[in-house]
Amino acid sequence: MDLQKFLTEAGILVIGGVVTVSAAYYLIKDDIKTYFRLKFSDQKNEKDSPLLSLRLQAHERLIVFVERINPSNLFIRLHHQGISLPELQAAVLNEIRSEYQHNITQQLYVSSSTWDVVKNLKEDTIAMVNNGVKNLPQDATGVDLSRKVLQHMAGIENNPYDLTLDLIKKDIHQLF
Repeated sequence: MDLQKFLTEAGILVIGGVVTVSAAYYLIKDDIKTYFRLKFSDQKNEKDSPLLSLRLQAHERLIVFVERINPSNLFIRLHHQGISLPELQAAVLNEIRSEYQHNITQQLYVSSSTWDVVKNLKEDTIAMVNNGVKNLPQDATGVDLSRKVLQHMAGIENNPYDLTLDLIKKDIHQLF
């Protein structure tokens, strides 16, 4: 009789344990599935992360920056009829510095080598404009400065603006 009572109590305990485990599983199974789904999707889908979006936007903004400080675009945008040499020089330098300051935080999201190239391109553009002014007579006009800088650009074998754009694009492709 003791054996039968023992088996009955053991059976009740086993059944109770199975019921408890089953109930617990059904209560938390959605949480377990959600946990594993999020864990594996974070590892597989880093492309959907907010950081990737910010990095892509930074690269896009740097492409716009490079295009905006390219002398062929810069002089067209800032030149107007009768502009003097000092006025055009000041406008160009102000535009370059303003564009740079507007995009300075993008260095957080691009490689340091890419940022260094962009920063050097900005400095080289400023130097090119200032050197163009130094080599012109005092009575020169804004048109003369534009012509001088654009002629200098035409004489460069590898356009630094195109090379910088290529580097930014390569940096983007490394993200994928």
